[in-house]
Formats: sequence, structure tokens, C-alpha cells
Amino acid sequence: MRDLNFHRRLSIAPMLDYTDRHERRFLRLLSKDVLLYTEMIAANALVHADPSRFLKHDPSENPVALQLGGSDPAMLVEAAKMVEGAGFDEVNLNCGCPSERVQSGAFGACLMREKDRVAECVFKMRAAVKIPVTVKTRIGVDNDDSWEFFFDFVKTVADAGCDTFIIHARKAWLKGLSPKENREVPPLRYDFVYKLKEEMPRLNVSLNGGVRAMDAVLEHLQHVDGVMAGREPYENPWFLIDADSRVFGAASAPVYGSRKGLLEAYFPYVERELADGCPLNIITRHLFGMFDGIPGARRYRQILSSEAPRAGAGLDVLKRAMTAVQTTP
Repeated sequence: MRDLNFHRRLSIAPMLDYTDRHERRFLRLLSKDVLLYTEMIAANALVHADPSRFLKHDPSENPVALQLGGSDPAMLVEAAKMVEGAGFDEVNLNCGCPSERVQSGAFGACLMREKDRVAECVFKMRAAVKIPVTVKTRIGVDNDDSWEFFFDFVKTVADAGCDTFIIHARKAWLKGLSPKENREVPPLRYDFVYKLKEEMPRLNVSLNGGVRAMDAVLEHLQHVDGVMAGREPYENPWFLIDADSRVFGAASAPVYGSRKGLLEAYFPYVERELADGCPLNIITRHLFGMFDGIPGARRYRQILSSEAPRAGAGLDVLKRAMTAVQTTP
């Protein structure tokens, strides 16, 4: 069995419309050790819709965790069993998303005000599956943003058996801010996350929010057990090229020689997915940030934007886009 606490030293945040199986398979080329997360999946949709739509993944993606959204204990238990059965390494409960769509389903960040319900959900999921059940949350919601409110929420859920928390170090505004603004406007309070680890050292605590450099990852790891990064590795995948050596102590990092070399290593996967009927643009939409700041990057993006969505588009489109890039540091 994998030591997920080791892999949690650096994880990739669950991001709706971003961290699908194609993105996860691509990021795995950059790091064999980083813990990957799926997009958030509503427990109700998983149980009542076609589960293969949500659970399909390549075993090479592992270690990978699936994030659930929901607040009904029975529904979450059923979903957690499906997650475990599909081969995921962890099930994570979303208590941090502030979007109105999530709030209307009575889950996400609004659950911070229902600590006992969250505790019940965690307790029952843990009793139903052998894989870890973890919680991703914020440090507060609206004006409930005191240390006491945050600590009380975590302690209540921890007492129900959750020993791993991923903390987005901002509070969430449930009204008045878009999801994007909620990732940027509320101030970062890393001190809350550091203090949580000090006050409850038995917990495994990961910090999320505003992490844009590997040096920052290493600095945070002096205070907490793990760091979760989201936008930076998505917008700049090369961010992860030395993660295995710097964060996980591997003797060497993946060697591709260049960003083009990395994409070439992805070609076999792209070809398999195309043969299986997946449209090219569903895969290449995750690759737009590969050459940012490098001469030819704009033309590379233009080719992918205009040609990848065309019916029957193949790997040749990606190859042609890559030739527009003049240098590949």
C-alpha cells in the first residue's frame, strides 16, 4: 500500500474542468511521486449517473485521489465505495468550494457552518472504506473567519476520525465574489495553517493557496506536512520538472531535455486516446501553457485553438504547433 503521507508532500489541487484524466496523465510524466486529484464530482451524480464517466482513469495516474462534493452521509458512503472500487487511493470531501452552484447543493465551503454534519459524513465514510477519507476546506466563511471558528471546525471533524486536512489558506465569501475572485481577493493567512499544525501535531496538514514557486513549496514544508498547488502547475507544467528530486528526494528527475521532449513523451497516450475516439482538443486544451514566454508560443496556441477542434484532427496538429516554437529551454 502506498504511503500517501509521503506523496502528500506535494499534491495537485482538484480543479473543475482542468484536472481531468488527460491532464493527470500528462502531469504524471513530470512527477511519479506527486499526489494528483480529480475534479470535484458530486456524489449524487456519481451514484445516479454513468459512473464510468467519472471514474475512468489510467492506473498509471496513481497515486490519485478523487474529490467528492456532497452533504448526505448515505449518498457519500455509496459514492466512497465506488471510488474505492475503481482503484483510487483516497476520497476527499470538498468543504471549500464557494461557487453558488455548489452552495445550492448544500456542499462546499458552506459546510464549514455545519461541522457536525461534516463529522457525520466523515465518520460514516471511514467506516465504509479502507482508503483514507480526507477533507479540503478553507479557514473560514464570510464573517466567520476567526481562529476559534476554524479550529473548532477542524477539531470536530478530526474527532470523527479525519486525520488529514488540506487547507486553502483564505476564507471564502459565499456571496459577492466569483470563484476566481475567491481564489485571489481574500487575503492569505498561512499563519492559520501553520498554527493548526502546531496545535494539532497528530494531523497531517497540507497548505493550499498562492503557491507559485518550488522554493515556496520547500519553505512551507518547514511548517506543514504537505503543499497543494493548483494554477501554477496547470498554467506552467514545467513547474513540476524537478519536484521528485527537490521535494521527494529522488536521485534524479524525469529527463526530457526540453519541453518539446516532454510533449513527445505524451504522444503515445494521445494516439491511444484518439484511436479510442477522444477528440484531440479535449486533450490539447491542457497543453496551452507549455511554452509561455518562449518565442513562438503564441503561434503554437493559435494552431491548437484553430485546428485541434476540427473533426478528425490528429497528432499531426500538435506536432505542427510545436514546430512554431523557436526555442525549448
